[in-house]
Amino acid sequence: MIKAAAPSPVVQAGHPVLRAVAAPVERARLGSKELGALVQKMVAVMRAAPGVGLAAPQIGVGLQLIVLEDAEALMAKLTPPERALRGRVPYPLQVLINPKLRFVGDERATFFEGCLSVKGYMALVERALSVEVTGLDEHGNDVAFTVSGWPARILQHEIDHLNGTLYVDRMMTRTFCCNEEASRWIGLPASETKTKLDVR
Repeated sequence: MIKAAAPSPVVQAGHPVLRAVAAPVERARLGSKELGALVQKMVAVMRAAPGVGLAAPQIGVGLQLIVLEDAEALMAKLTPPERALRGRVPYPLQVLINPKLRFVGDERATFFEGCLSVKGYMALVERALSVEVTGLDEHGNDVAFTVSGWPARILQHEIDHLNGTLYVDRMMTRTFCCNEEASRWIGLPASETKTKLDVR
């Protein structure tokens, strides 16, 4: 007898938790077993998807908590020039609580983004190229760092989730496409895709 696959714990667009501002994690909860278990669950869900980031609201928990990780295996289909263009580099597992984000400089980059909570679709999104992030880890230690390229994009995407924002709120709407059709556009420079799709 074939056992049916368990439903994904990732909530989808339309769920109210994805449109609410997440609550800060209280200091008393830092380092607790409860919080540790939530972090472990989020990491497991992110890796199983697979994805490069996950915010607590995406599993129905309205807290300011994100995890991110970009493993070498997830970028295996990209050529070295494609990786360089995106600033895509392996990124170790990072847990961030109550994060604050600041753009660094004025440079912007436009690439296709998808989301585990908007399953099956993607679109071009313009983001800041570099960001500075401050916050706490799951033990309550201060965290502060600056990143550029794809890690900066992941952080912006996930921190948006904590503010009730989805990438579809920021996307270039004429580039919205299902994943099956994305191969027509994803390999092209963003400028060419925008021209072909009459993005104004």
